Amino acid sequence: MKVLLIFLISSVCLSFQTYSRNIEQLKVALPEYSKVYDEKRDPFKDATAAIALAQATKRNILIEIGGNWCSWCHKMDAFLEKNPDIYQGLHRNFVLLKINVSDTNENEKFMKSLPPVLGYPHMYISTDTGKMMLSKDTAELLEGDNYSRTAWLSFLEQWRLDKNSENLQKLNTSS
Repeated sequence: MKVLLIFLISSVCLSFQTYSRNIEQLKVALPEYSKVYDEKRDPFKDATAAIALAQATKRNILIEIGGNWCSWCHKMDAFLEKNPDIYQGLHRNFVLLKINVSDTNENEKFMKSLPPVLGYPHMYISTDTGKMMLSKDTAELLEGDNYSRTAWLSFLEQWRLDKNSENLQKLNTSS
């Protein structure tokens, strides 16, 4: 029994280390626009690059609006890092494009091309051709004061590339 317990504990520790190593490797491989909010980046150039990457890798684009000043943006990043399966699912199915908005750079021209932001962080989902499918208040992914694993998993599942026809059909019938 003791041997079995030690084996189980060792397996869990090794699995967590593997997940952590995979996240670190994934972070290194991500484009800079997927890693940080940077007020000096050109959101139009980054969006063009994100569309090209999404087309080449058969993924949708998740546009995340926020900034380094945004405490909920940091909470969301921490949640994703603490949930490696969700973090990996996000990057496996979406090209993440982080767009900075701040007092020093509101990226006004880019933001005018999107539906209104309800709060920060705010997310949009577009196809690999740039067609907007969803504007999402991230408060909908909360359970109390924390992000919900269930809500995130459901969200990522619903907006994968292979569900675009279904999601676009719903959008067209609701318009």
